Amino acid sequence: MKKNLLLGIITLMGGSLLTAYAGPKDDVQSAATALGNAANYTWQTTVDMGADSPFQPGPTDGKTEKDGFTTVTMSFGDNSSEVVFKGTNAAVKTADNGWQTMAEALDAGGGGGGGFNPGMMIVRQAQNIKVPAVEVTNLVALAGDLKADGDKITGDLSQDGVKSMMAFGGRGRRGGGPGGPGGGNGPEITNPKGTVTFWLMDGKLTKYASHVSGTMSFGGNDRDIDRTTTVVISNVGSTKVEVADDAKKKLQ
Repeated sequence: MKKNLLLGIITLMGGSLLTAYAGPKDDVQSAATALGNAANYTWQTTVDMGADSPFQPGPTDGKTEKDGFTTVTMSFGDNSSEVVFKGTNAAVKTADNGWQTMAEALDAGGGGGGGFNPGMMIVRQAQNIKVPAVEVTNLVALAGDLKADGDKITGDLSQDGVKSMMAFGGRGRRGGGPGGPGGGNGPEITNPKGTVTFWLMDGKLTKYASHVSGTMSFGGNDRDIDRTTTVVISNVGSTKVEVADDAKKKLQ
């Protein structure tokens, strides 16, 4: 009896010590897991390509619900596109063709006579979308040691991690969505550097940002990359995800 009691006390003490000494990586991963288990949430992603970039993409706005729909609106200048996911299915919307399945959008015939196909461009973008709960888990895996500084937890990204984030098609696809990393031969990347920062409030993830830089060589041309991606999370538990009926039909 005394032996069993002693073992129980040691087990409890061990669990308490593990909790007390949980590191910054564990804190971020726990926050990502909690976010993934939330009923719903909203996020906005902004990308800064650096002062020397000839173009700057607009924000990406997303809403997701656990085991339900995820909606994403992407903007570039005056143009915007929409994507809806549910499970392994996705639908995209273009101005010319309305809502289409991914397969329909990739079909050159469905994109307008085999010419320029905006649906195909949206699909390529959609294949790289991750919901924040999944993306944070991936970033933690790509990071080295993380250190806490007030409400921030920050650290360096591995060189291989930076390369995967910079390469065309190198990012994984949306969590719970179709497929894996993009295929094909990617560009050569030299001098890759990167950092990642997570903001936690009362153990909850509110924002994260990654900064990657390096030189990308593709087709004999070199291009310096200096990109900062920031994601702000809001309305956890109070987000309402609305999906058009035409989109729902494409997801059946």
